[in-house]
Amino acid sequence: MNQDAEASWPSSLPAQSRGLVVVVDDDDAVRDSMRWLLEGNGFSVRCFADGESLLAALPRERGPMCLVLDVRMPGMSGLELHEKLLTAGLVMPVIFVTGHGDVPMAVESMKRGAVDFLEKPFNDAQLCELIDKALQTAERSSDDAQLLRRAQQNFEKLSGREREVLALIVKGRLNKQIADDLGISIKTVEAHRANIMDKMEARNMAELMKSALRAA
Repeated sequence: MNQDAEASWPSSLPAQSRGLVVVVDDDDAVRDSMRWLLEGNGFSVRCFADGESLLAALPRERGPMCLVLDVRMPGMSGLELHEKLLTAGLVMPVIFVTGHGDVPMAVESMKRGAVDFLEKPFNDAQLCELIDKALQTAERSSDDAQLLRRAQQNFEKLSGREREVLALIVKGRLNKQIADDLGISIKTVEAHRANIMDKMEARNMAELMKSALRAA
């Protein structure tokens, strides 16, 4: 097991941290220099010597982060690690660090979700800029995931009839049309709509539509 890895994954970052960066590189000197550079620029850093160590330590529930991966490593390569993360549903921004001969592979990896790559030797300021952009992407993805989970949780609160009414609302049906479709009174439809708005935590029709589409 990699001795650079922290004993436990951070549940929260220091308030002044610019974000969490996970570095995976088999070269001890590279990991040390990367940690020194990134911590000196305000990032929180976790380092791993190989992909297996990262996979063993990475929790399912975590805050926004980005990965800095070396393309060529003994055993599991950076590209293979990225593929395993995607297969496991662990999607996060990845920056690949490559040698000249690895550029075509790094470009191909961008089609699989990697956000960028740096060719060795790279500029320190350029790396920090790419990491900032990657962390912004991770933050937006995290916010989107939270909204999705909330919408799905709220949808589960709806009764079977309320889900039928909501499906018709999404289709643009009016109360009278919904009442005719379901064979119920308009007042009953209005009551269902009120309950749906409440359970879906929607203040208006636009919010209801967005939540319904997320939960679909």
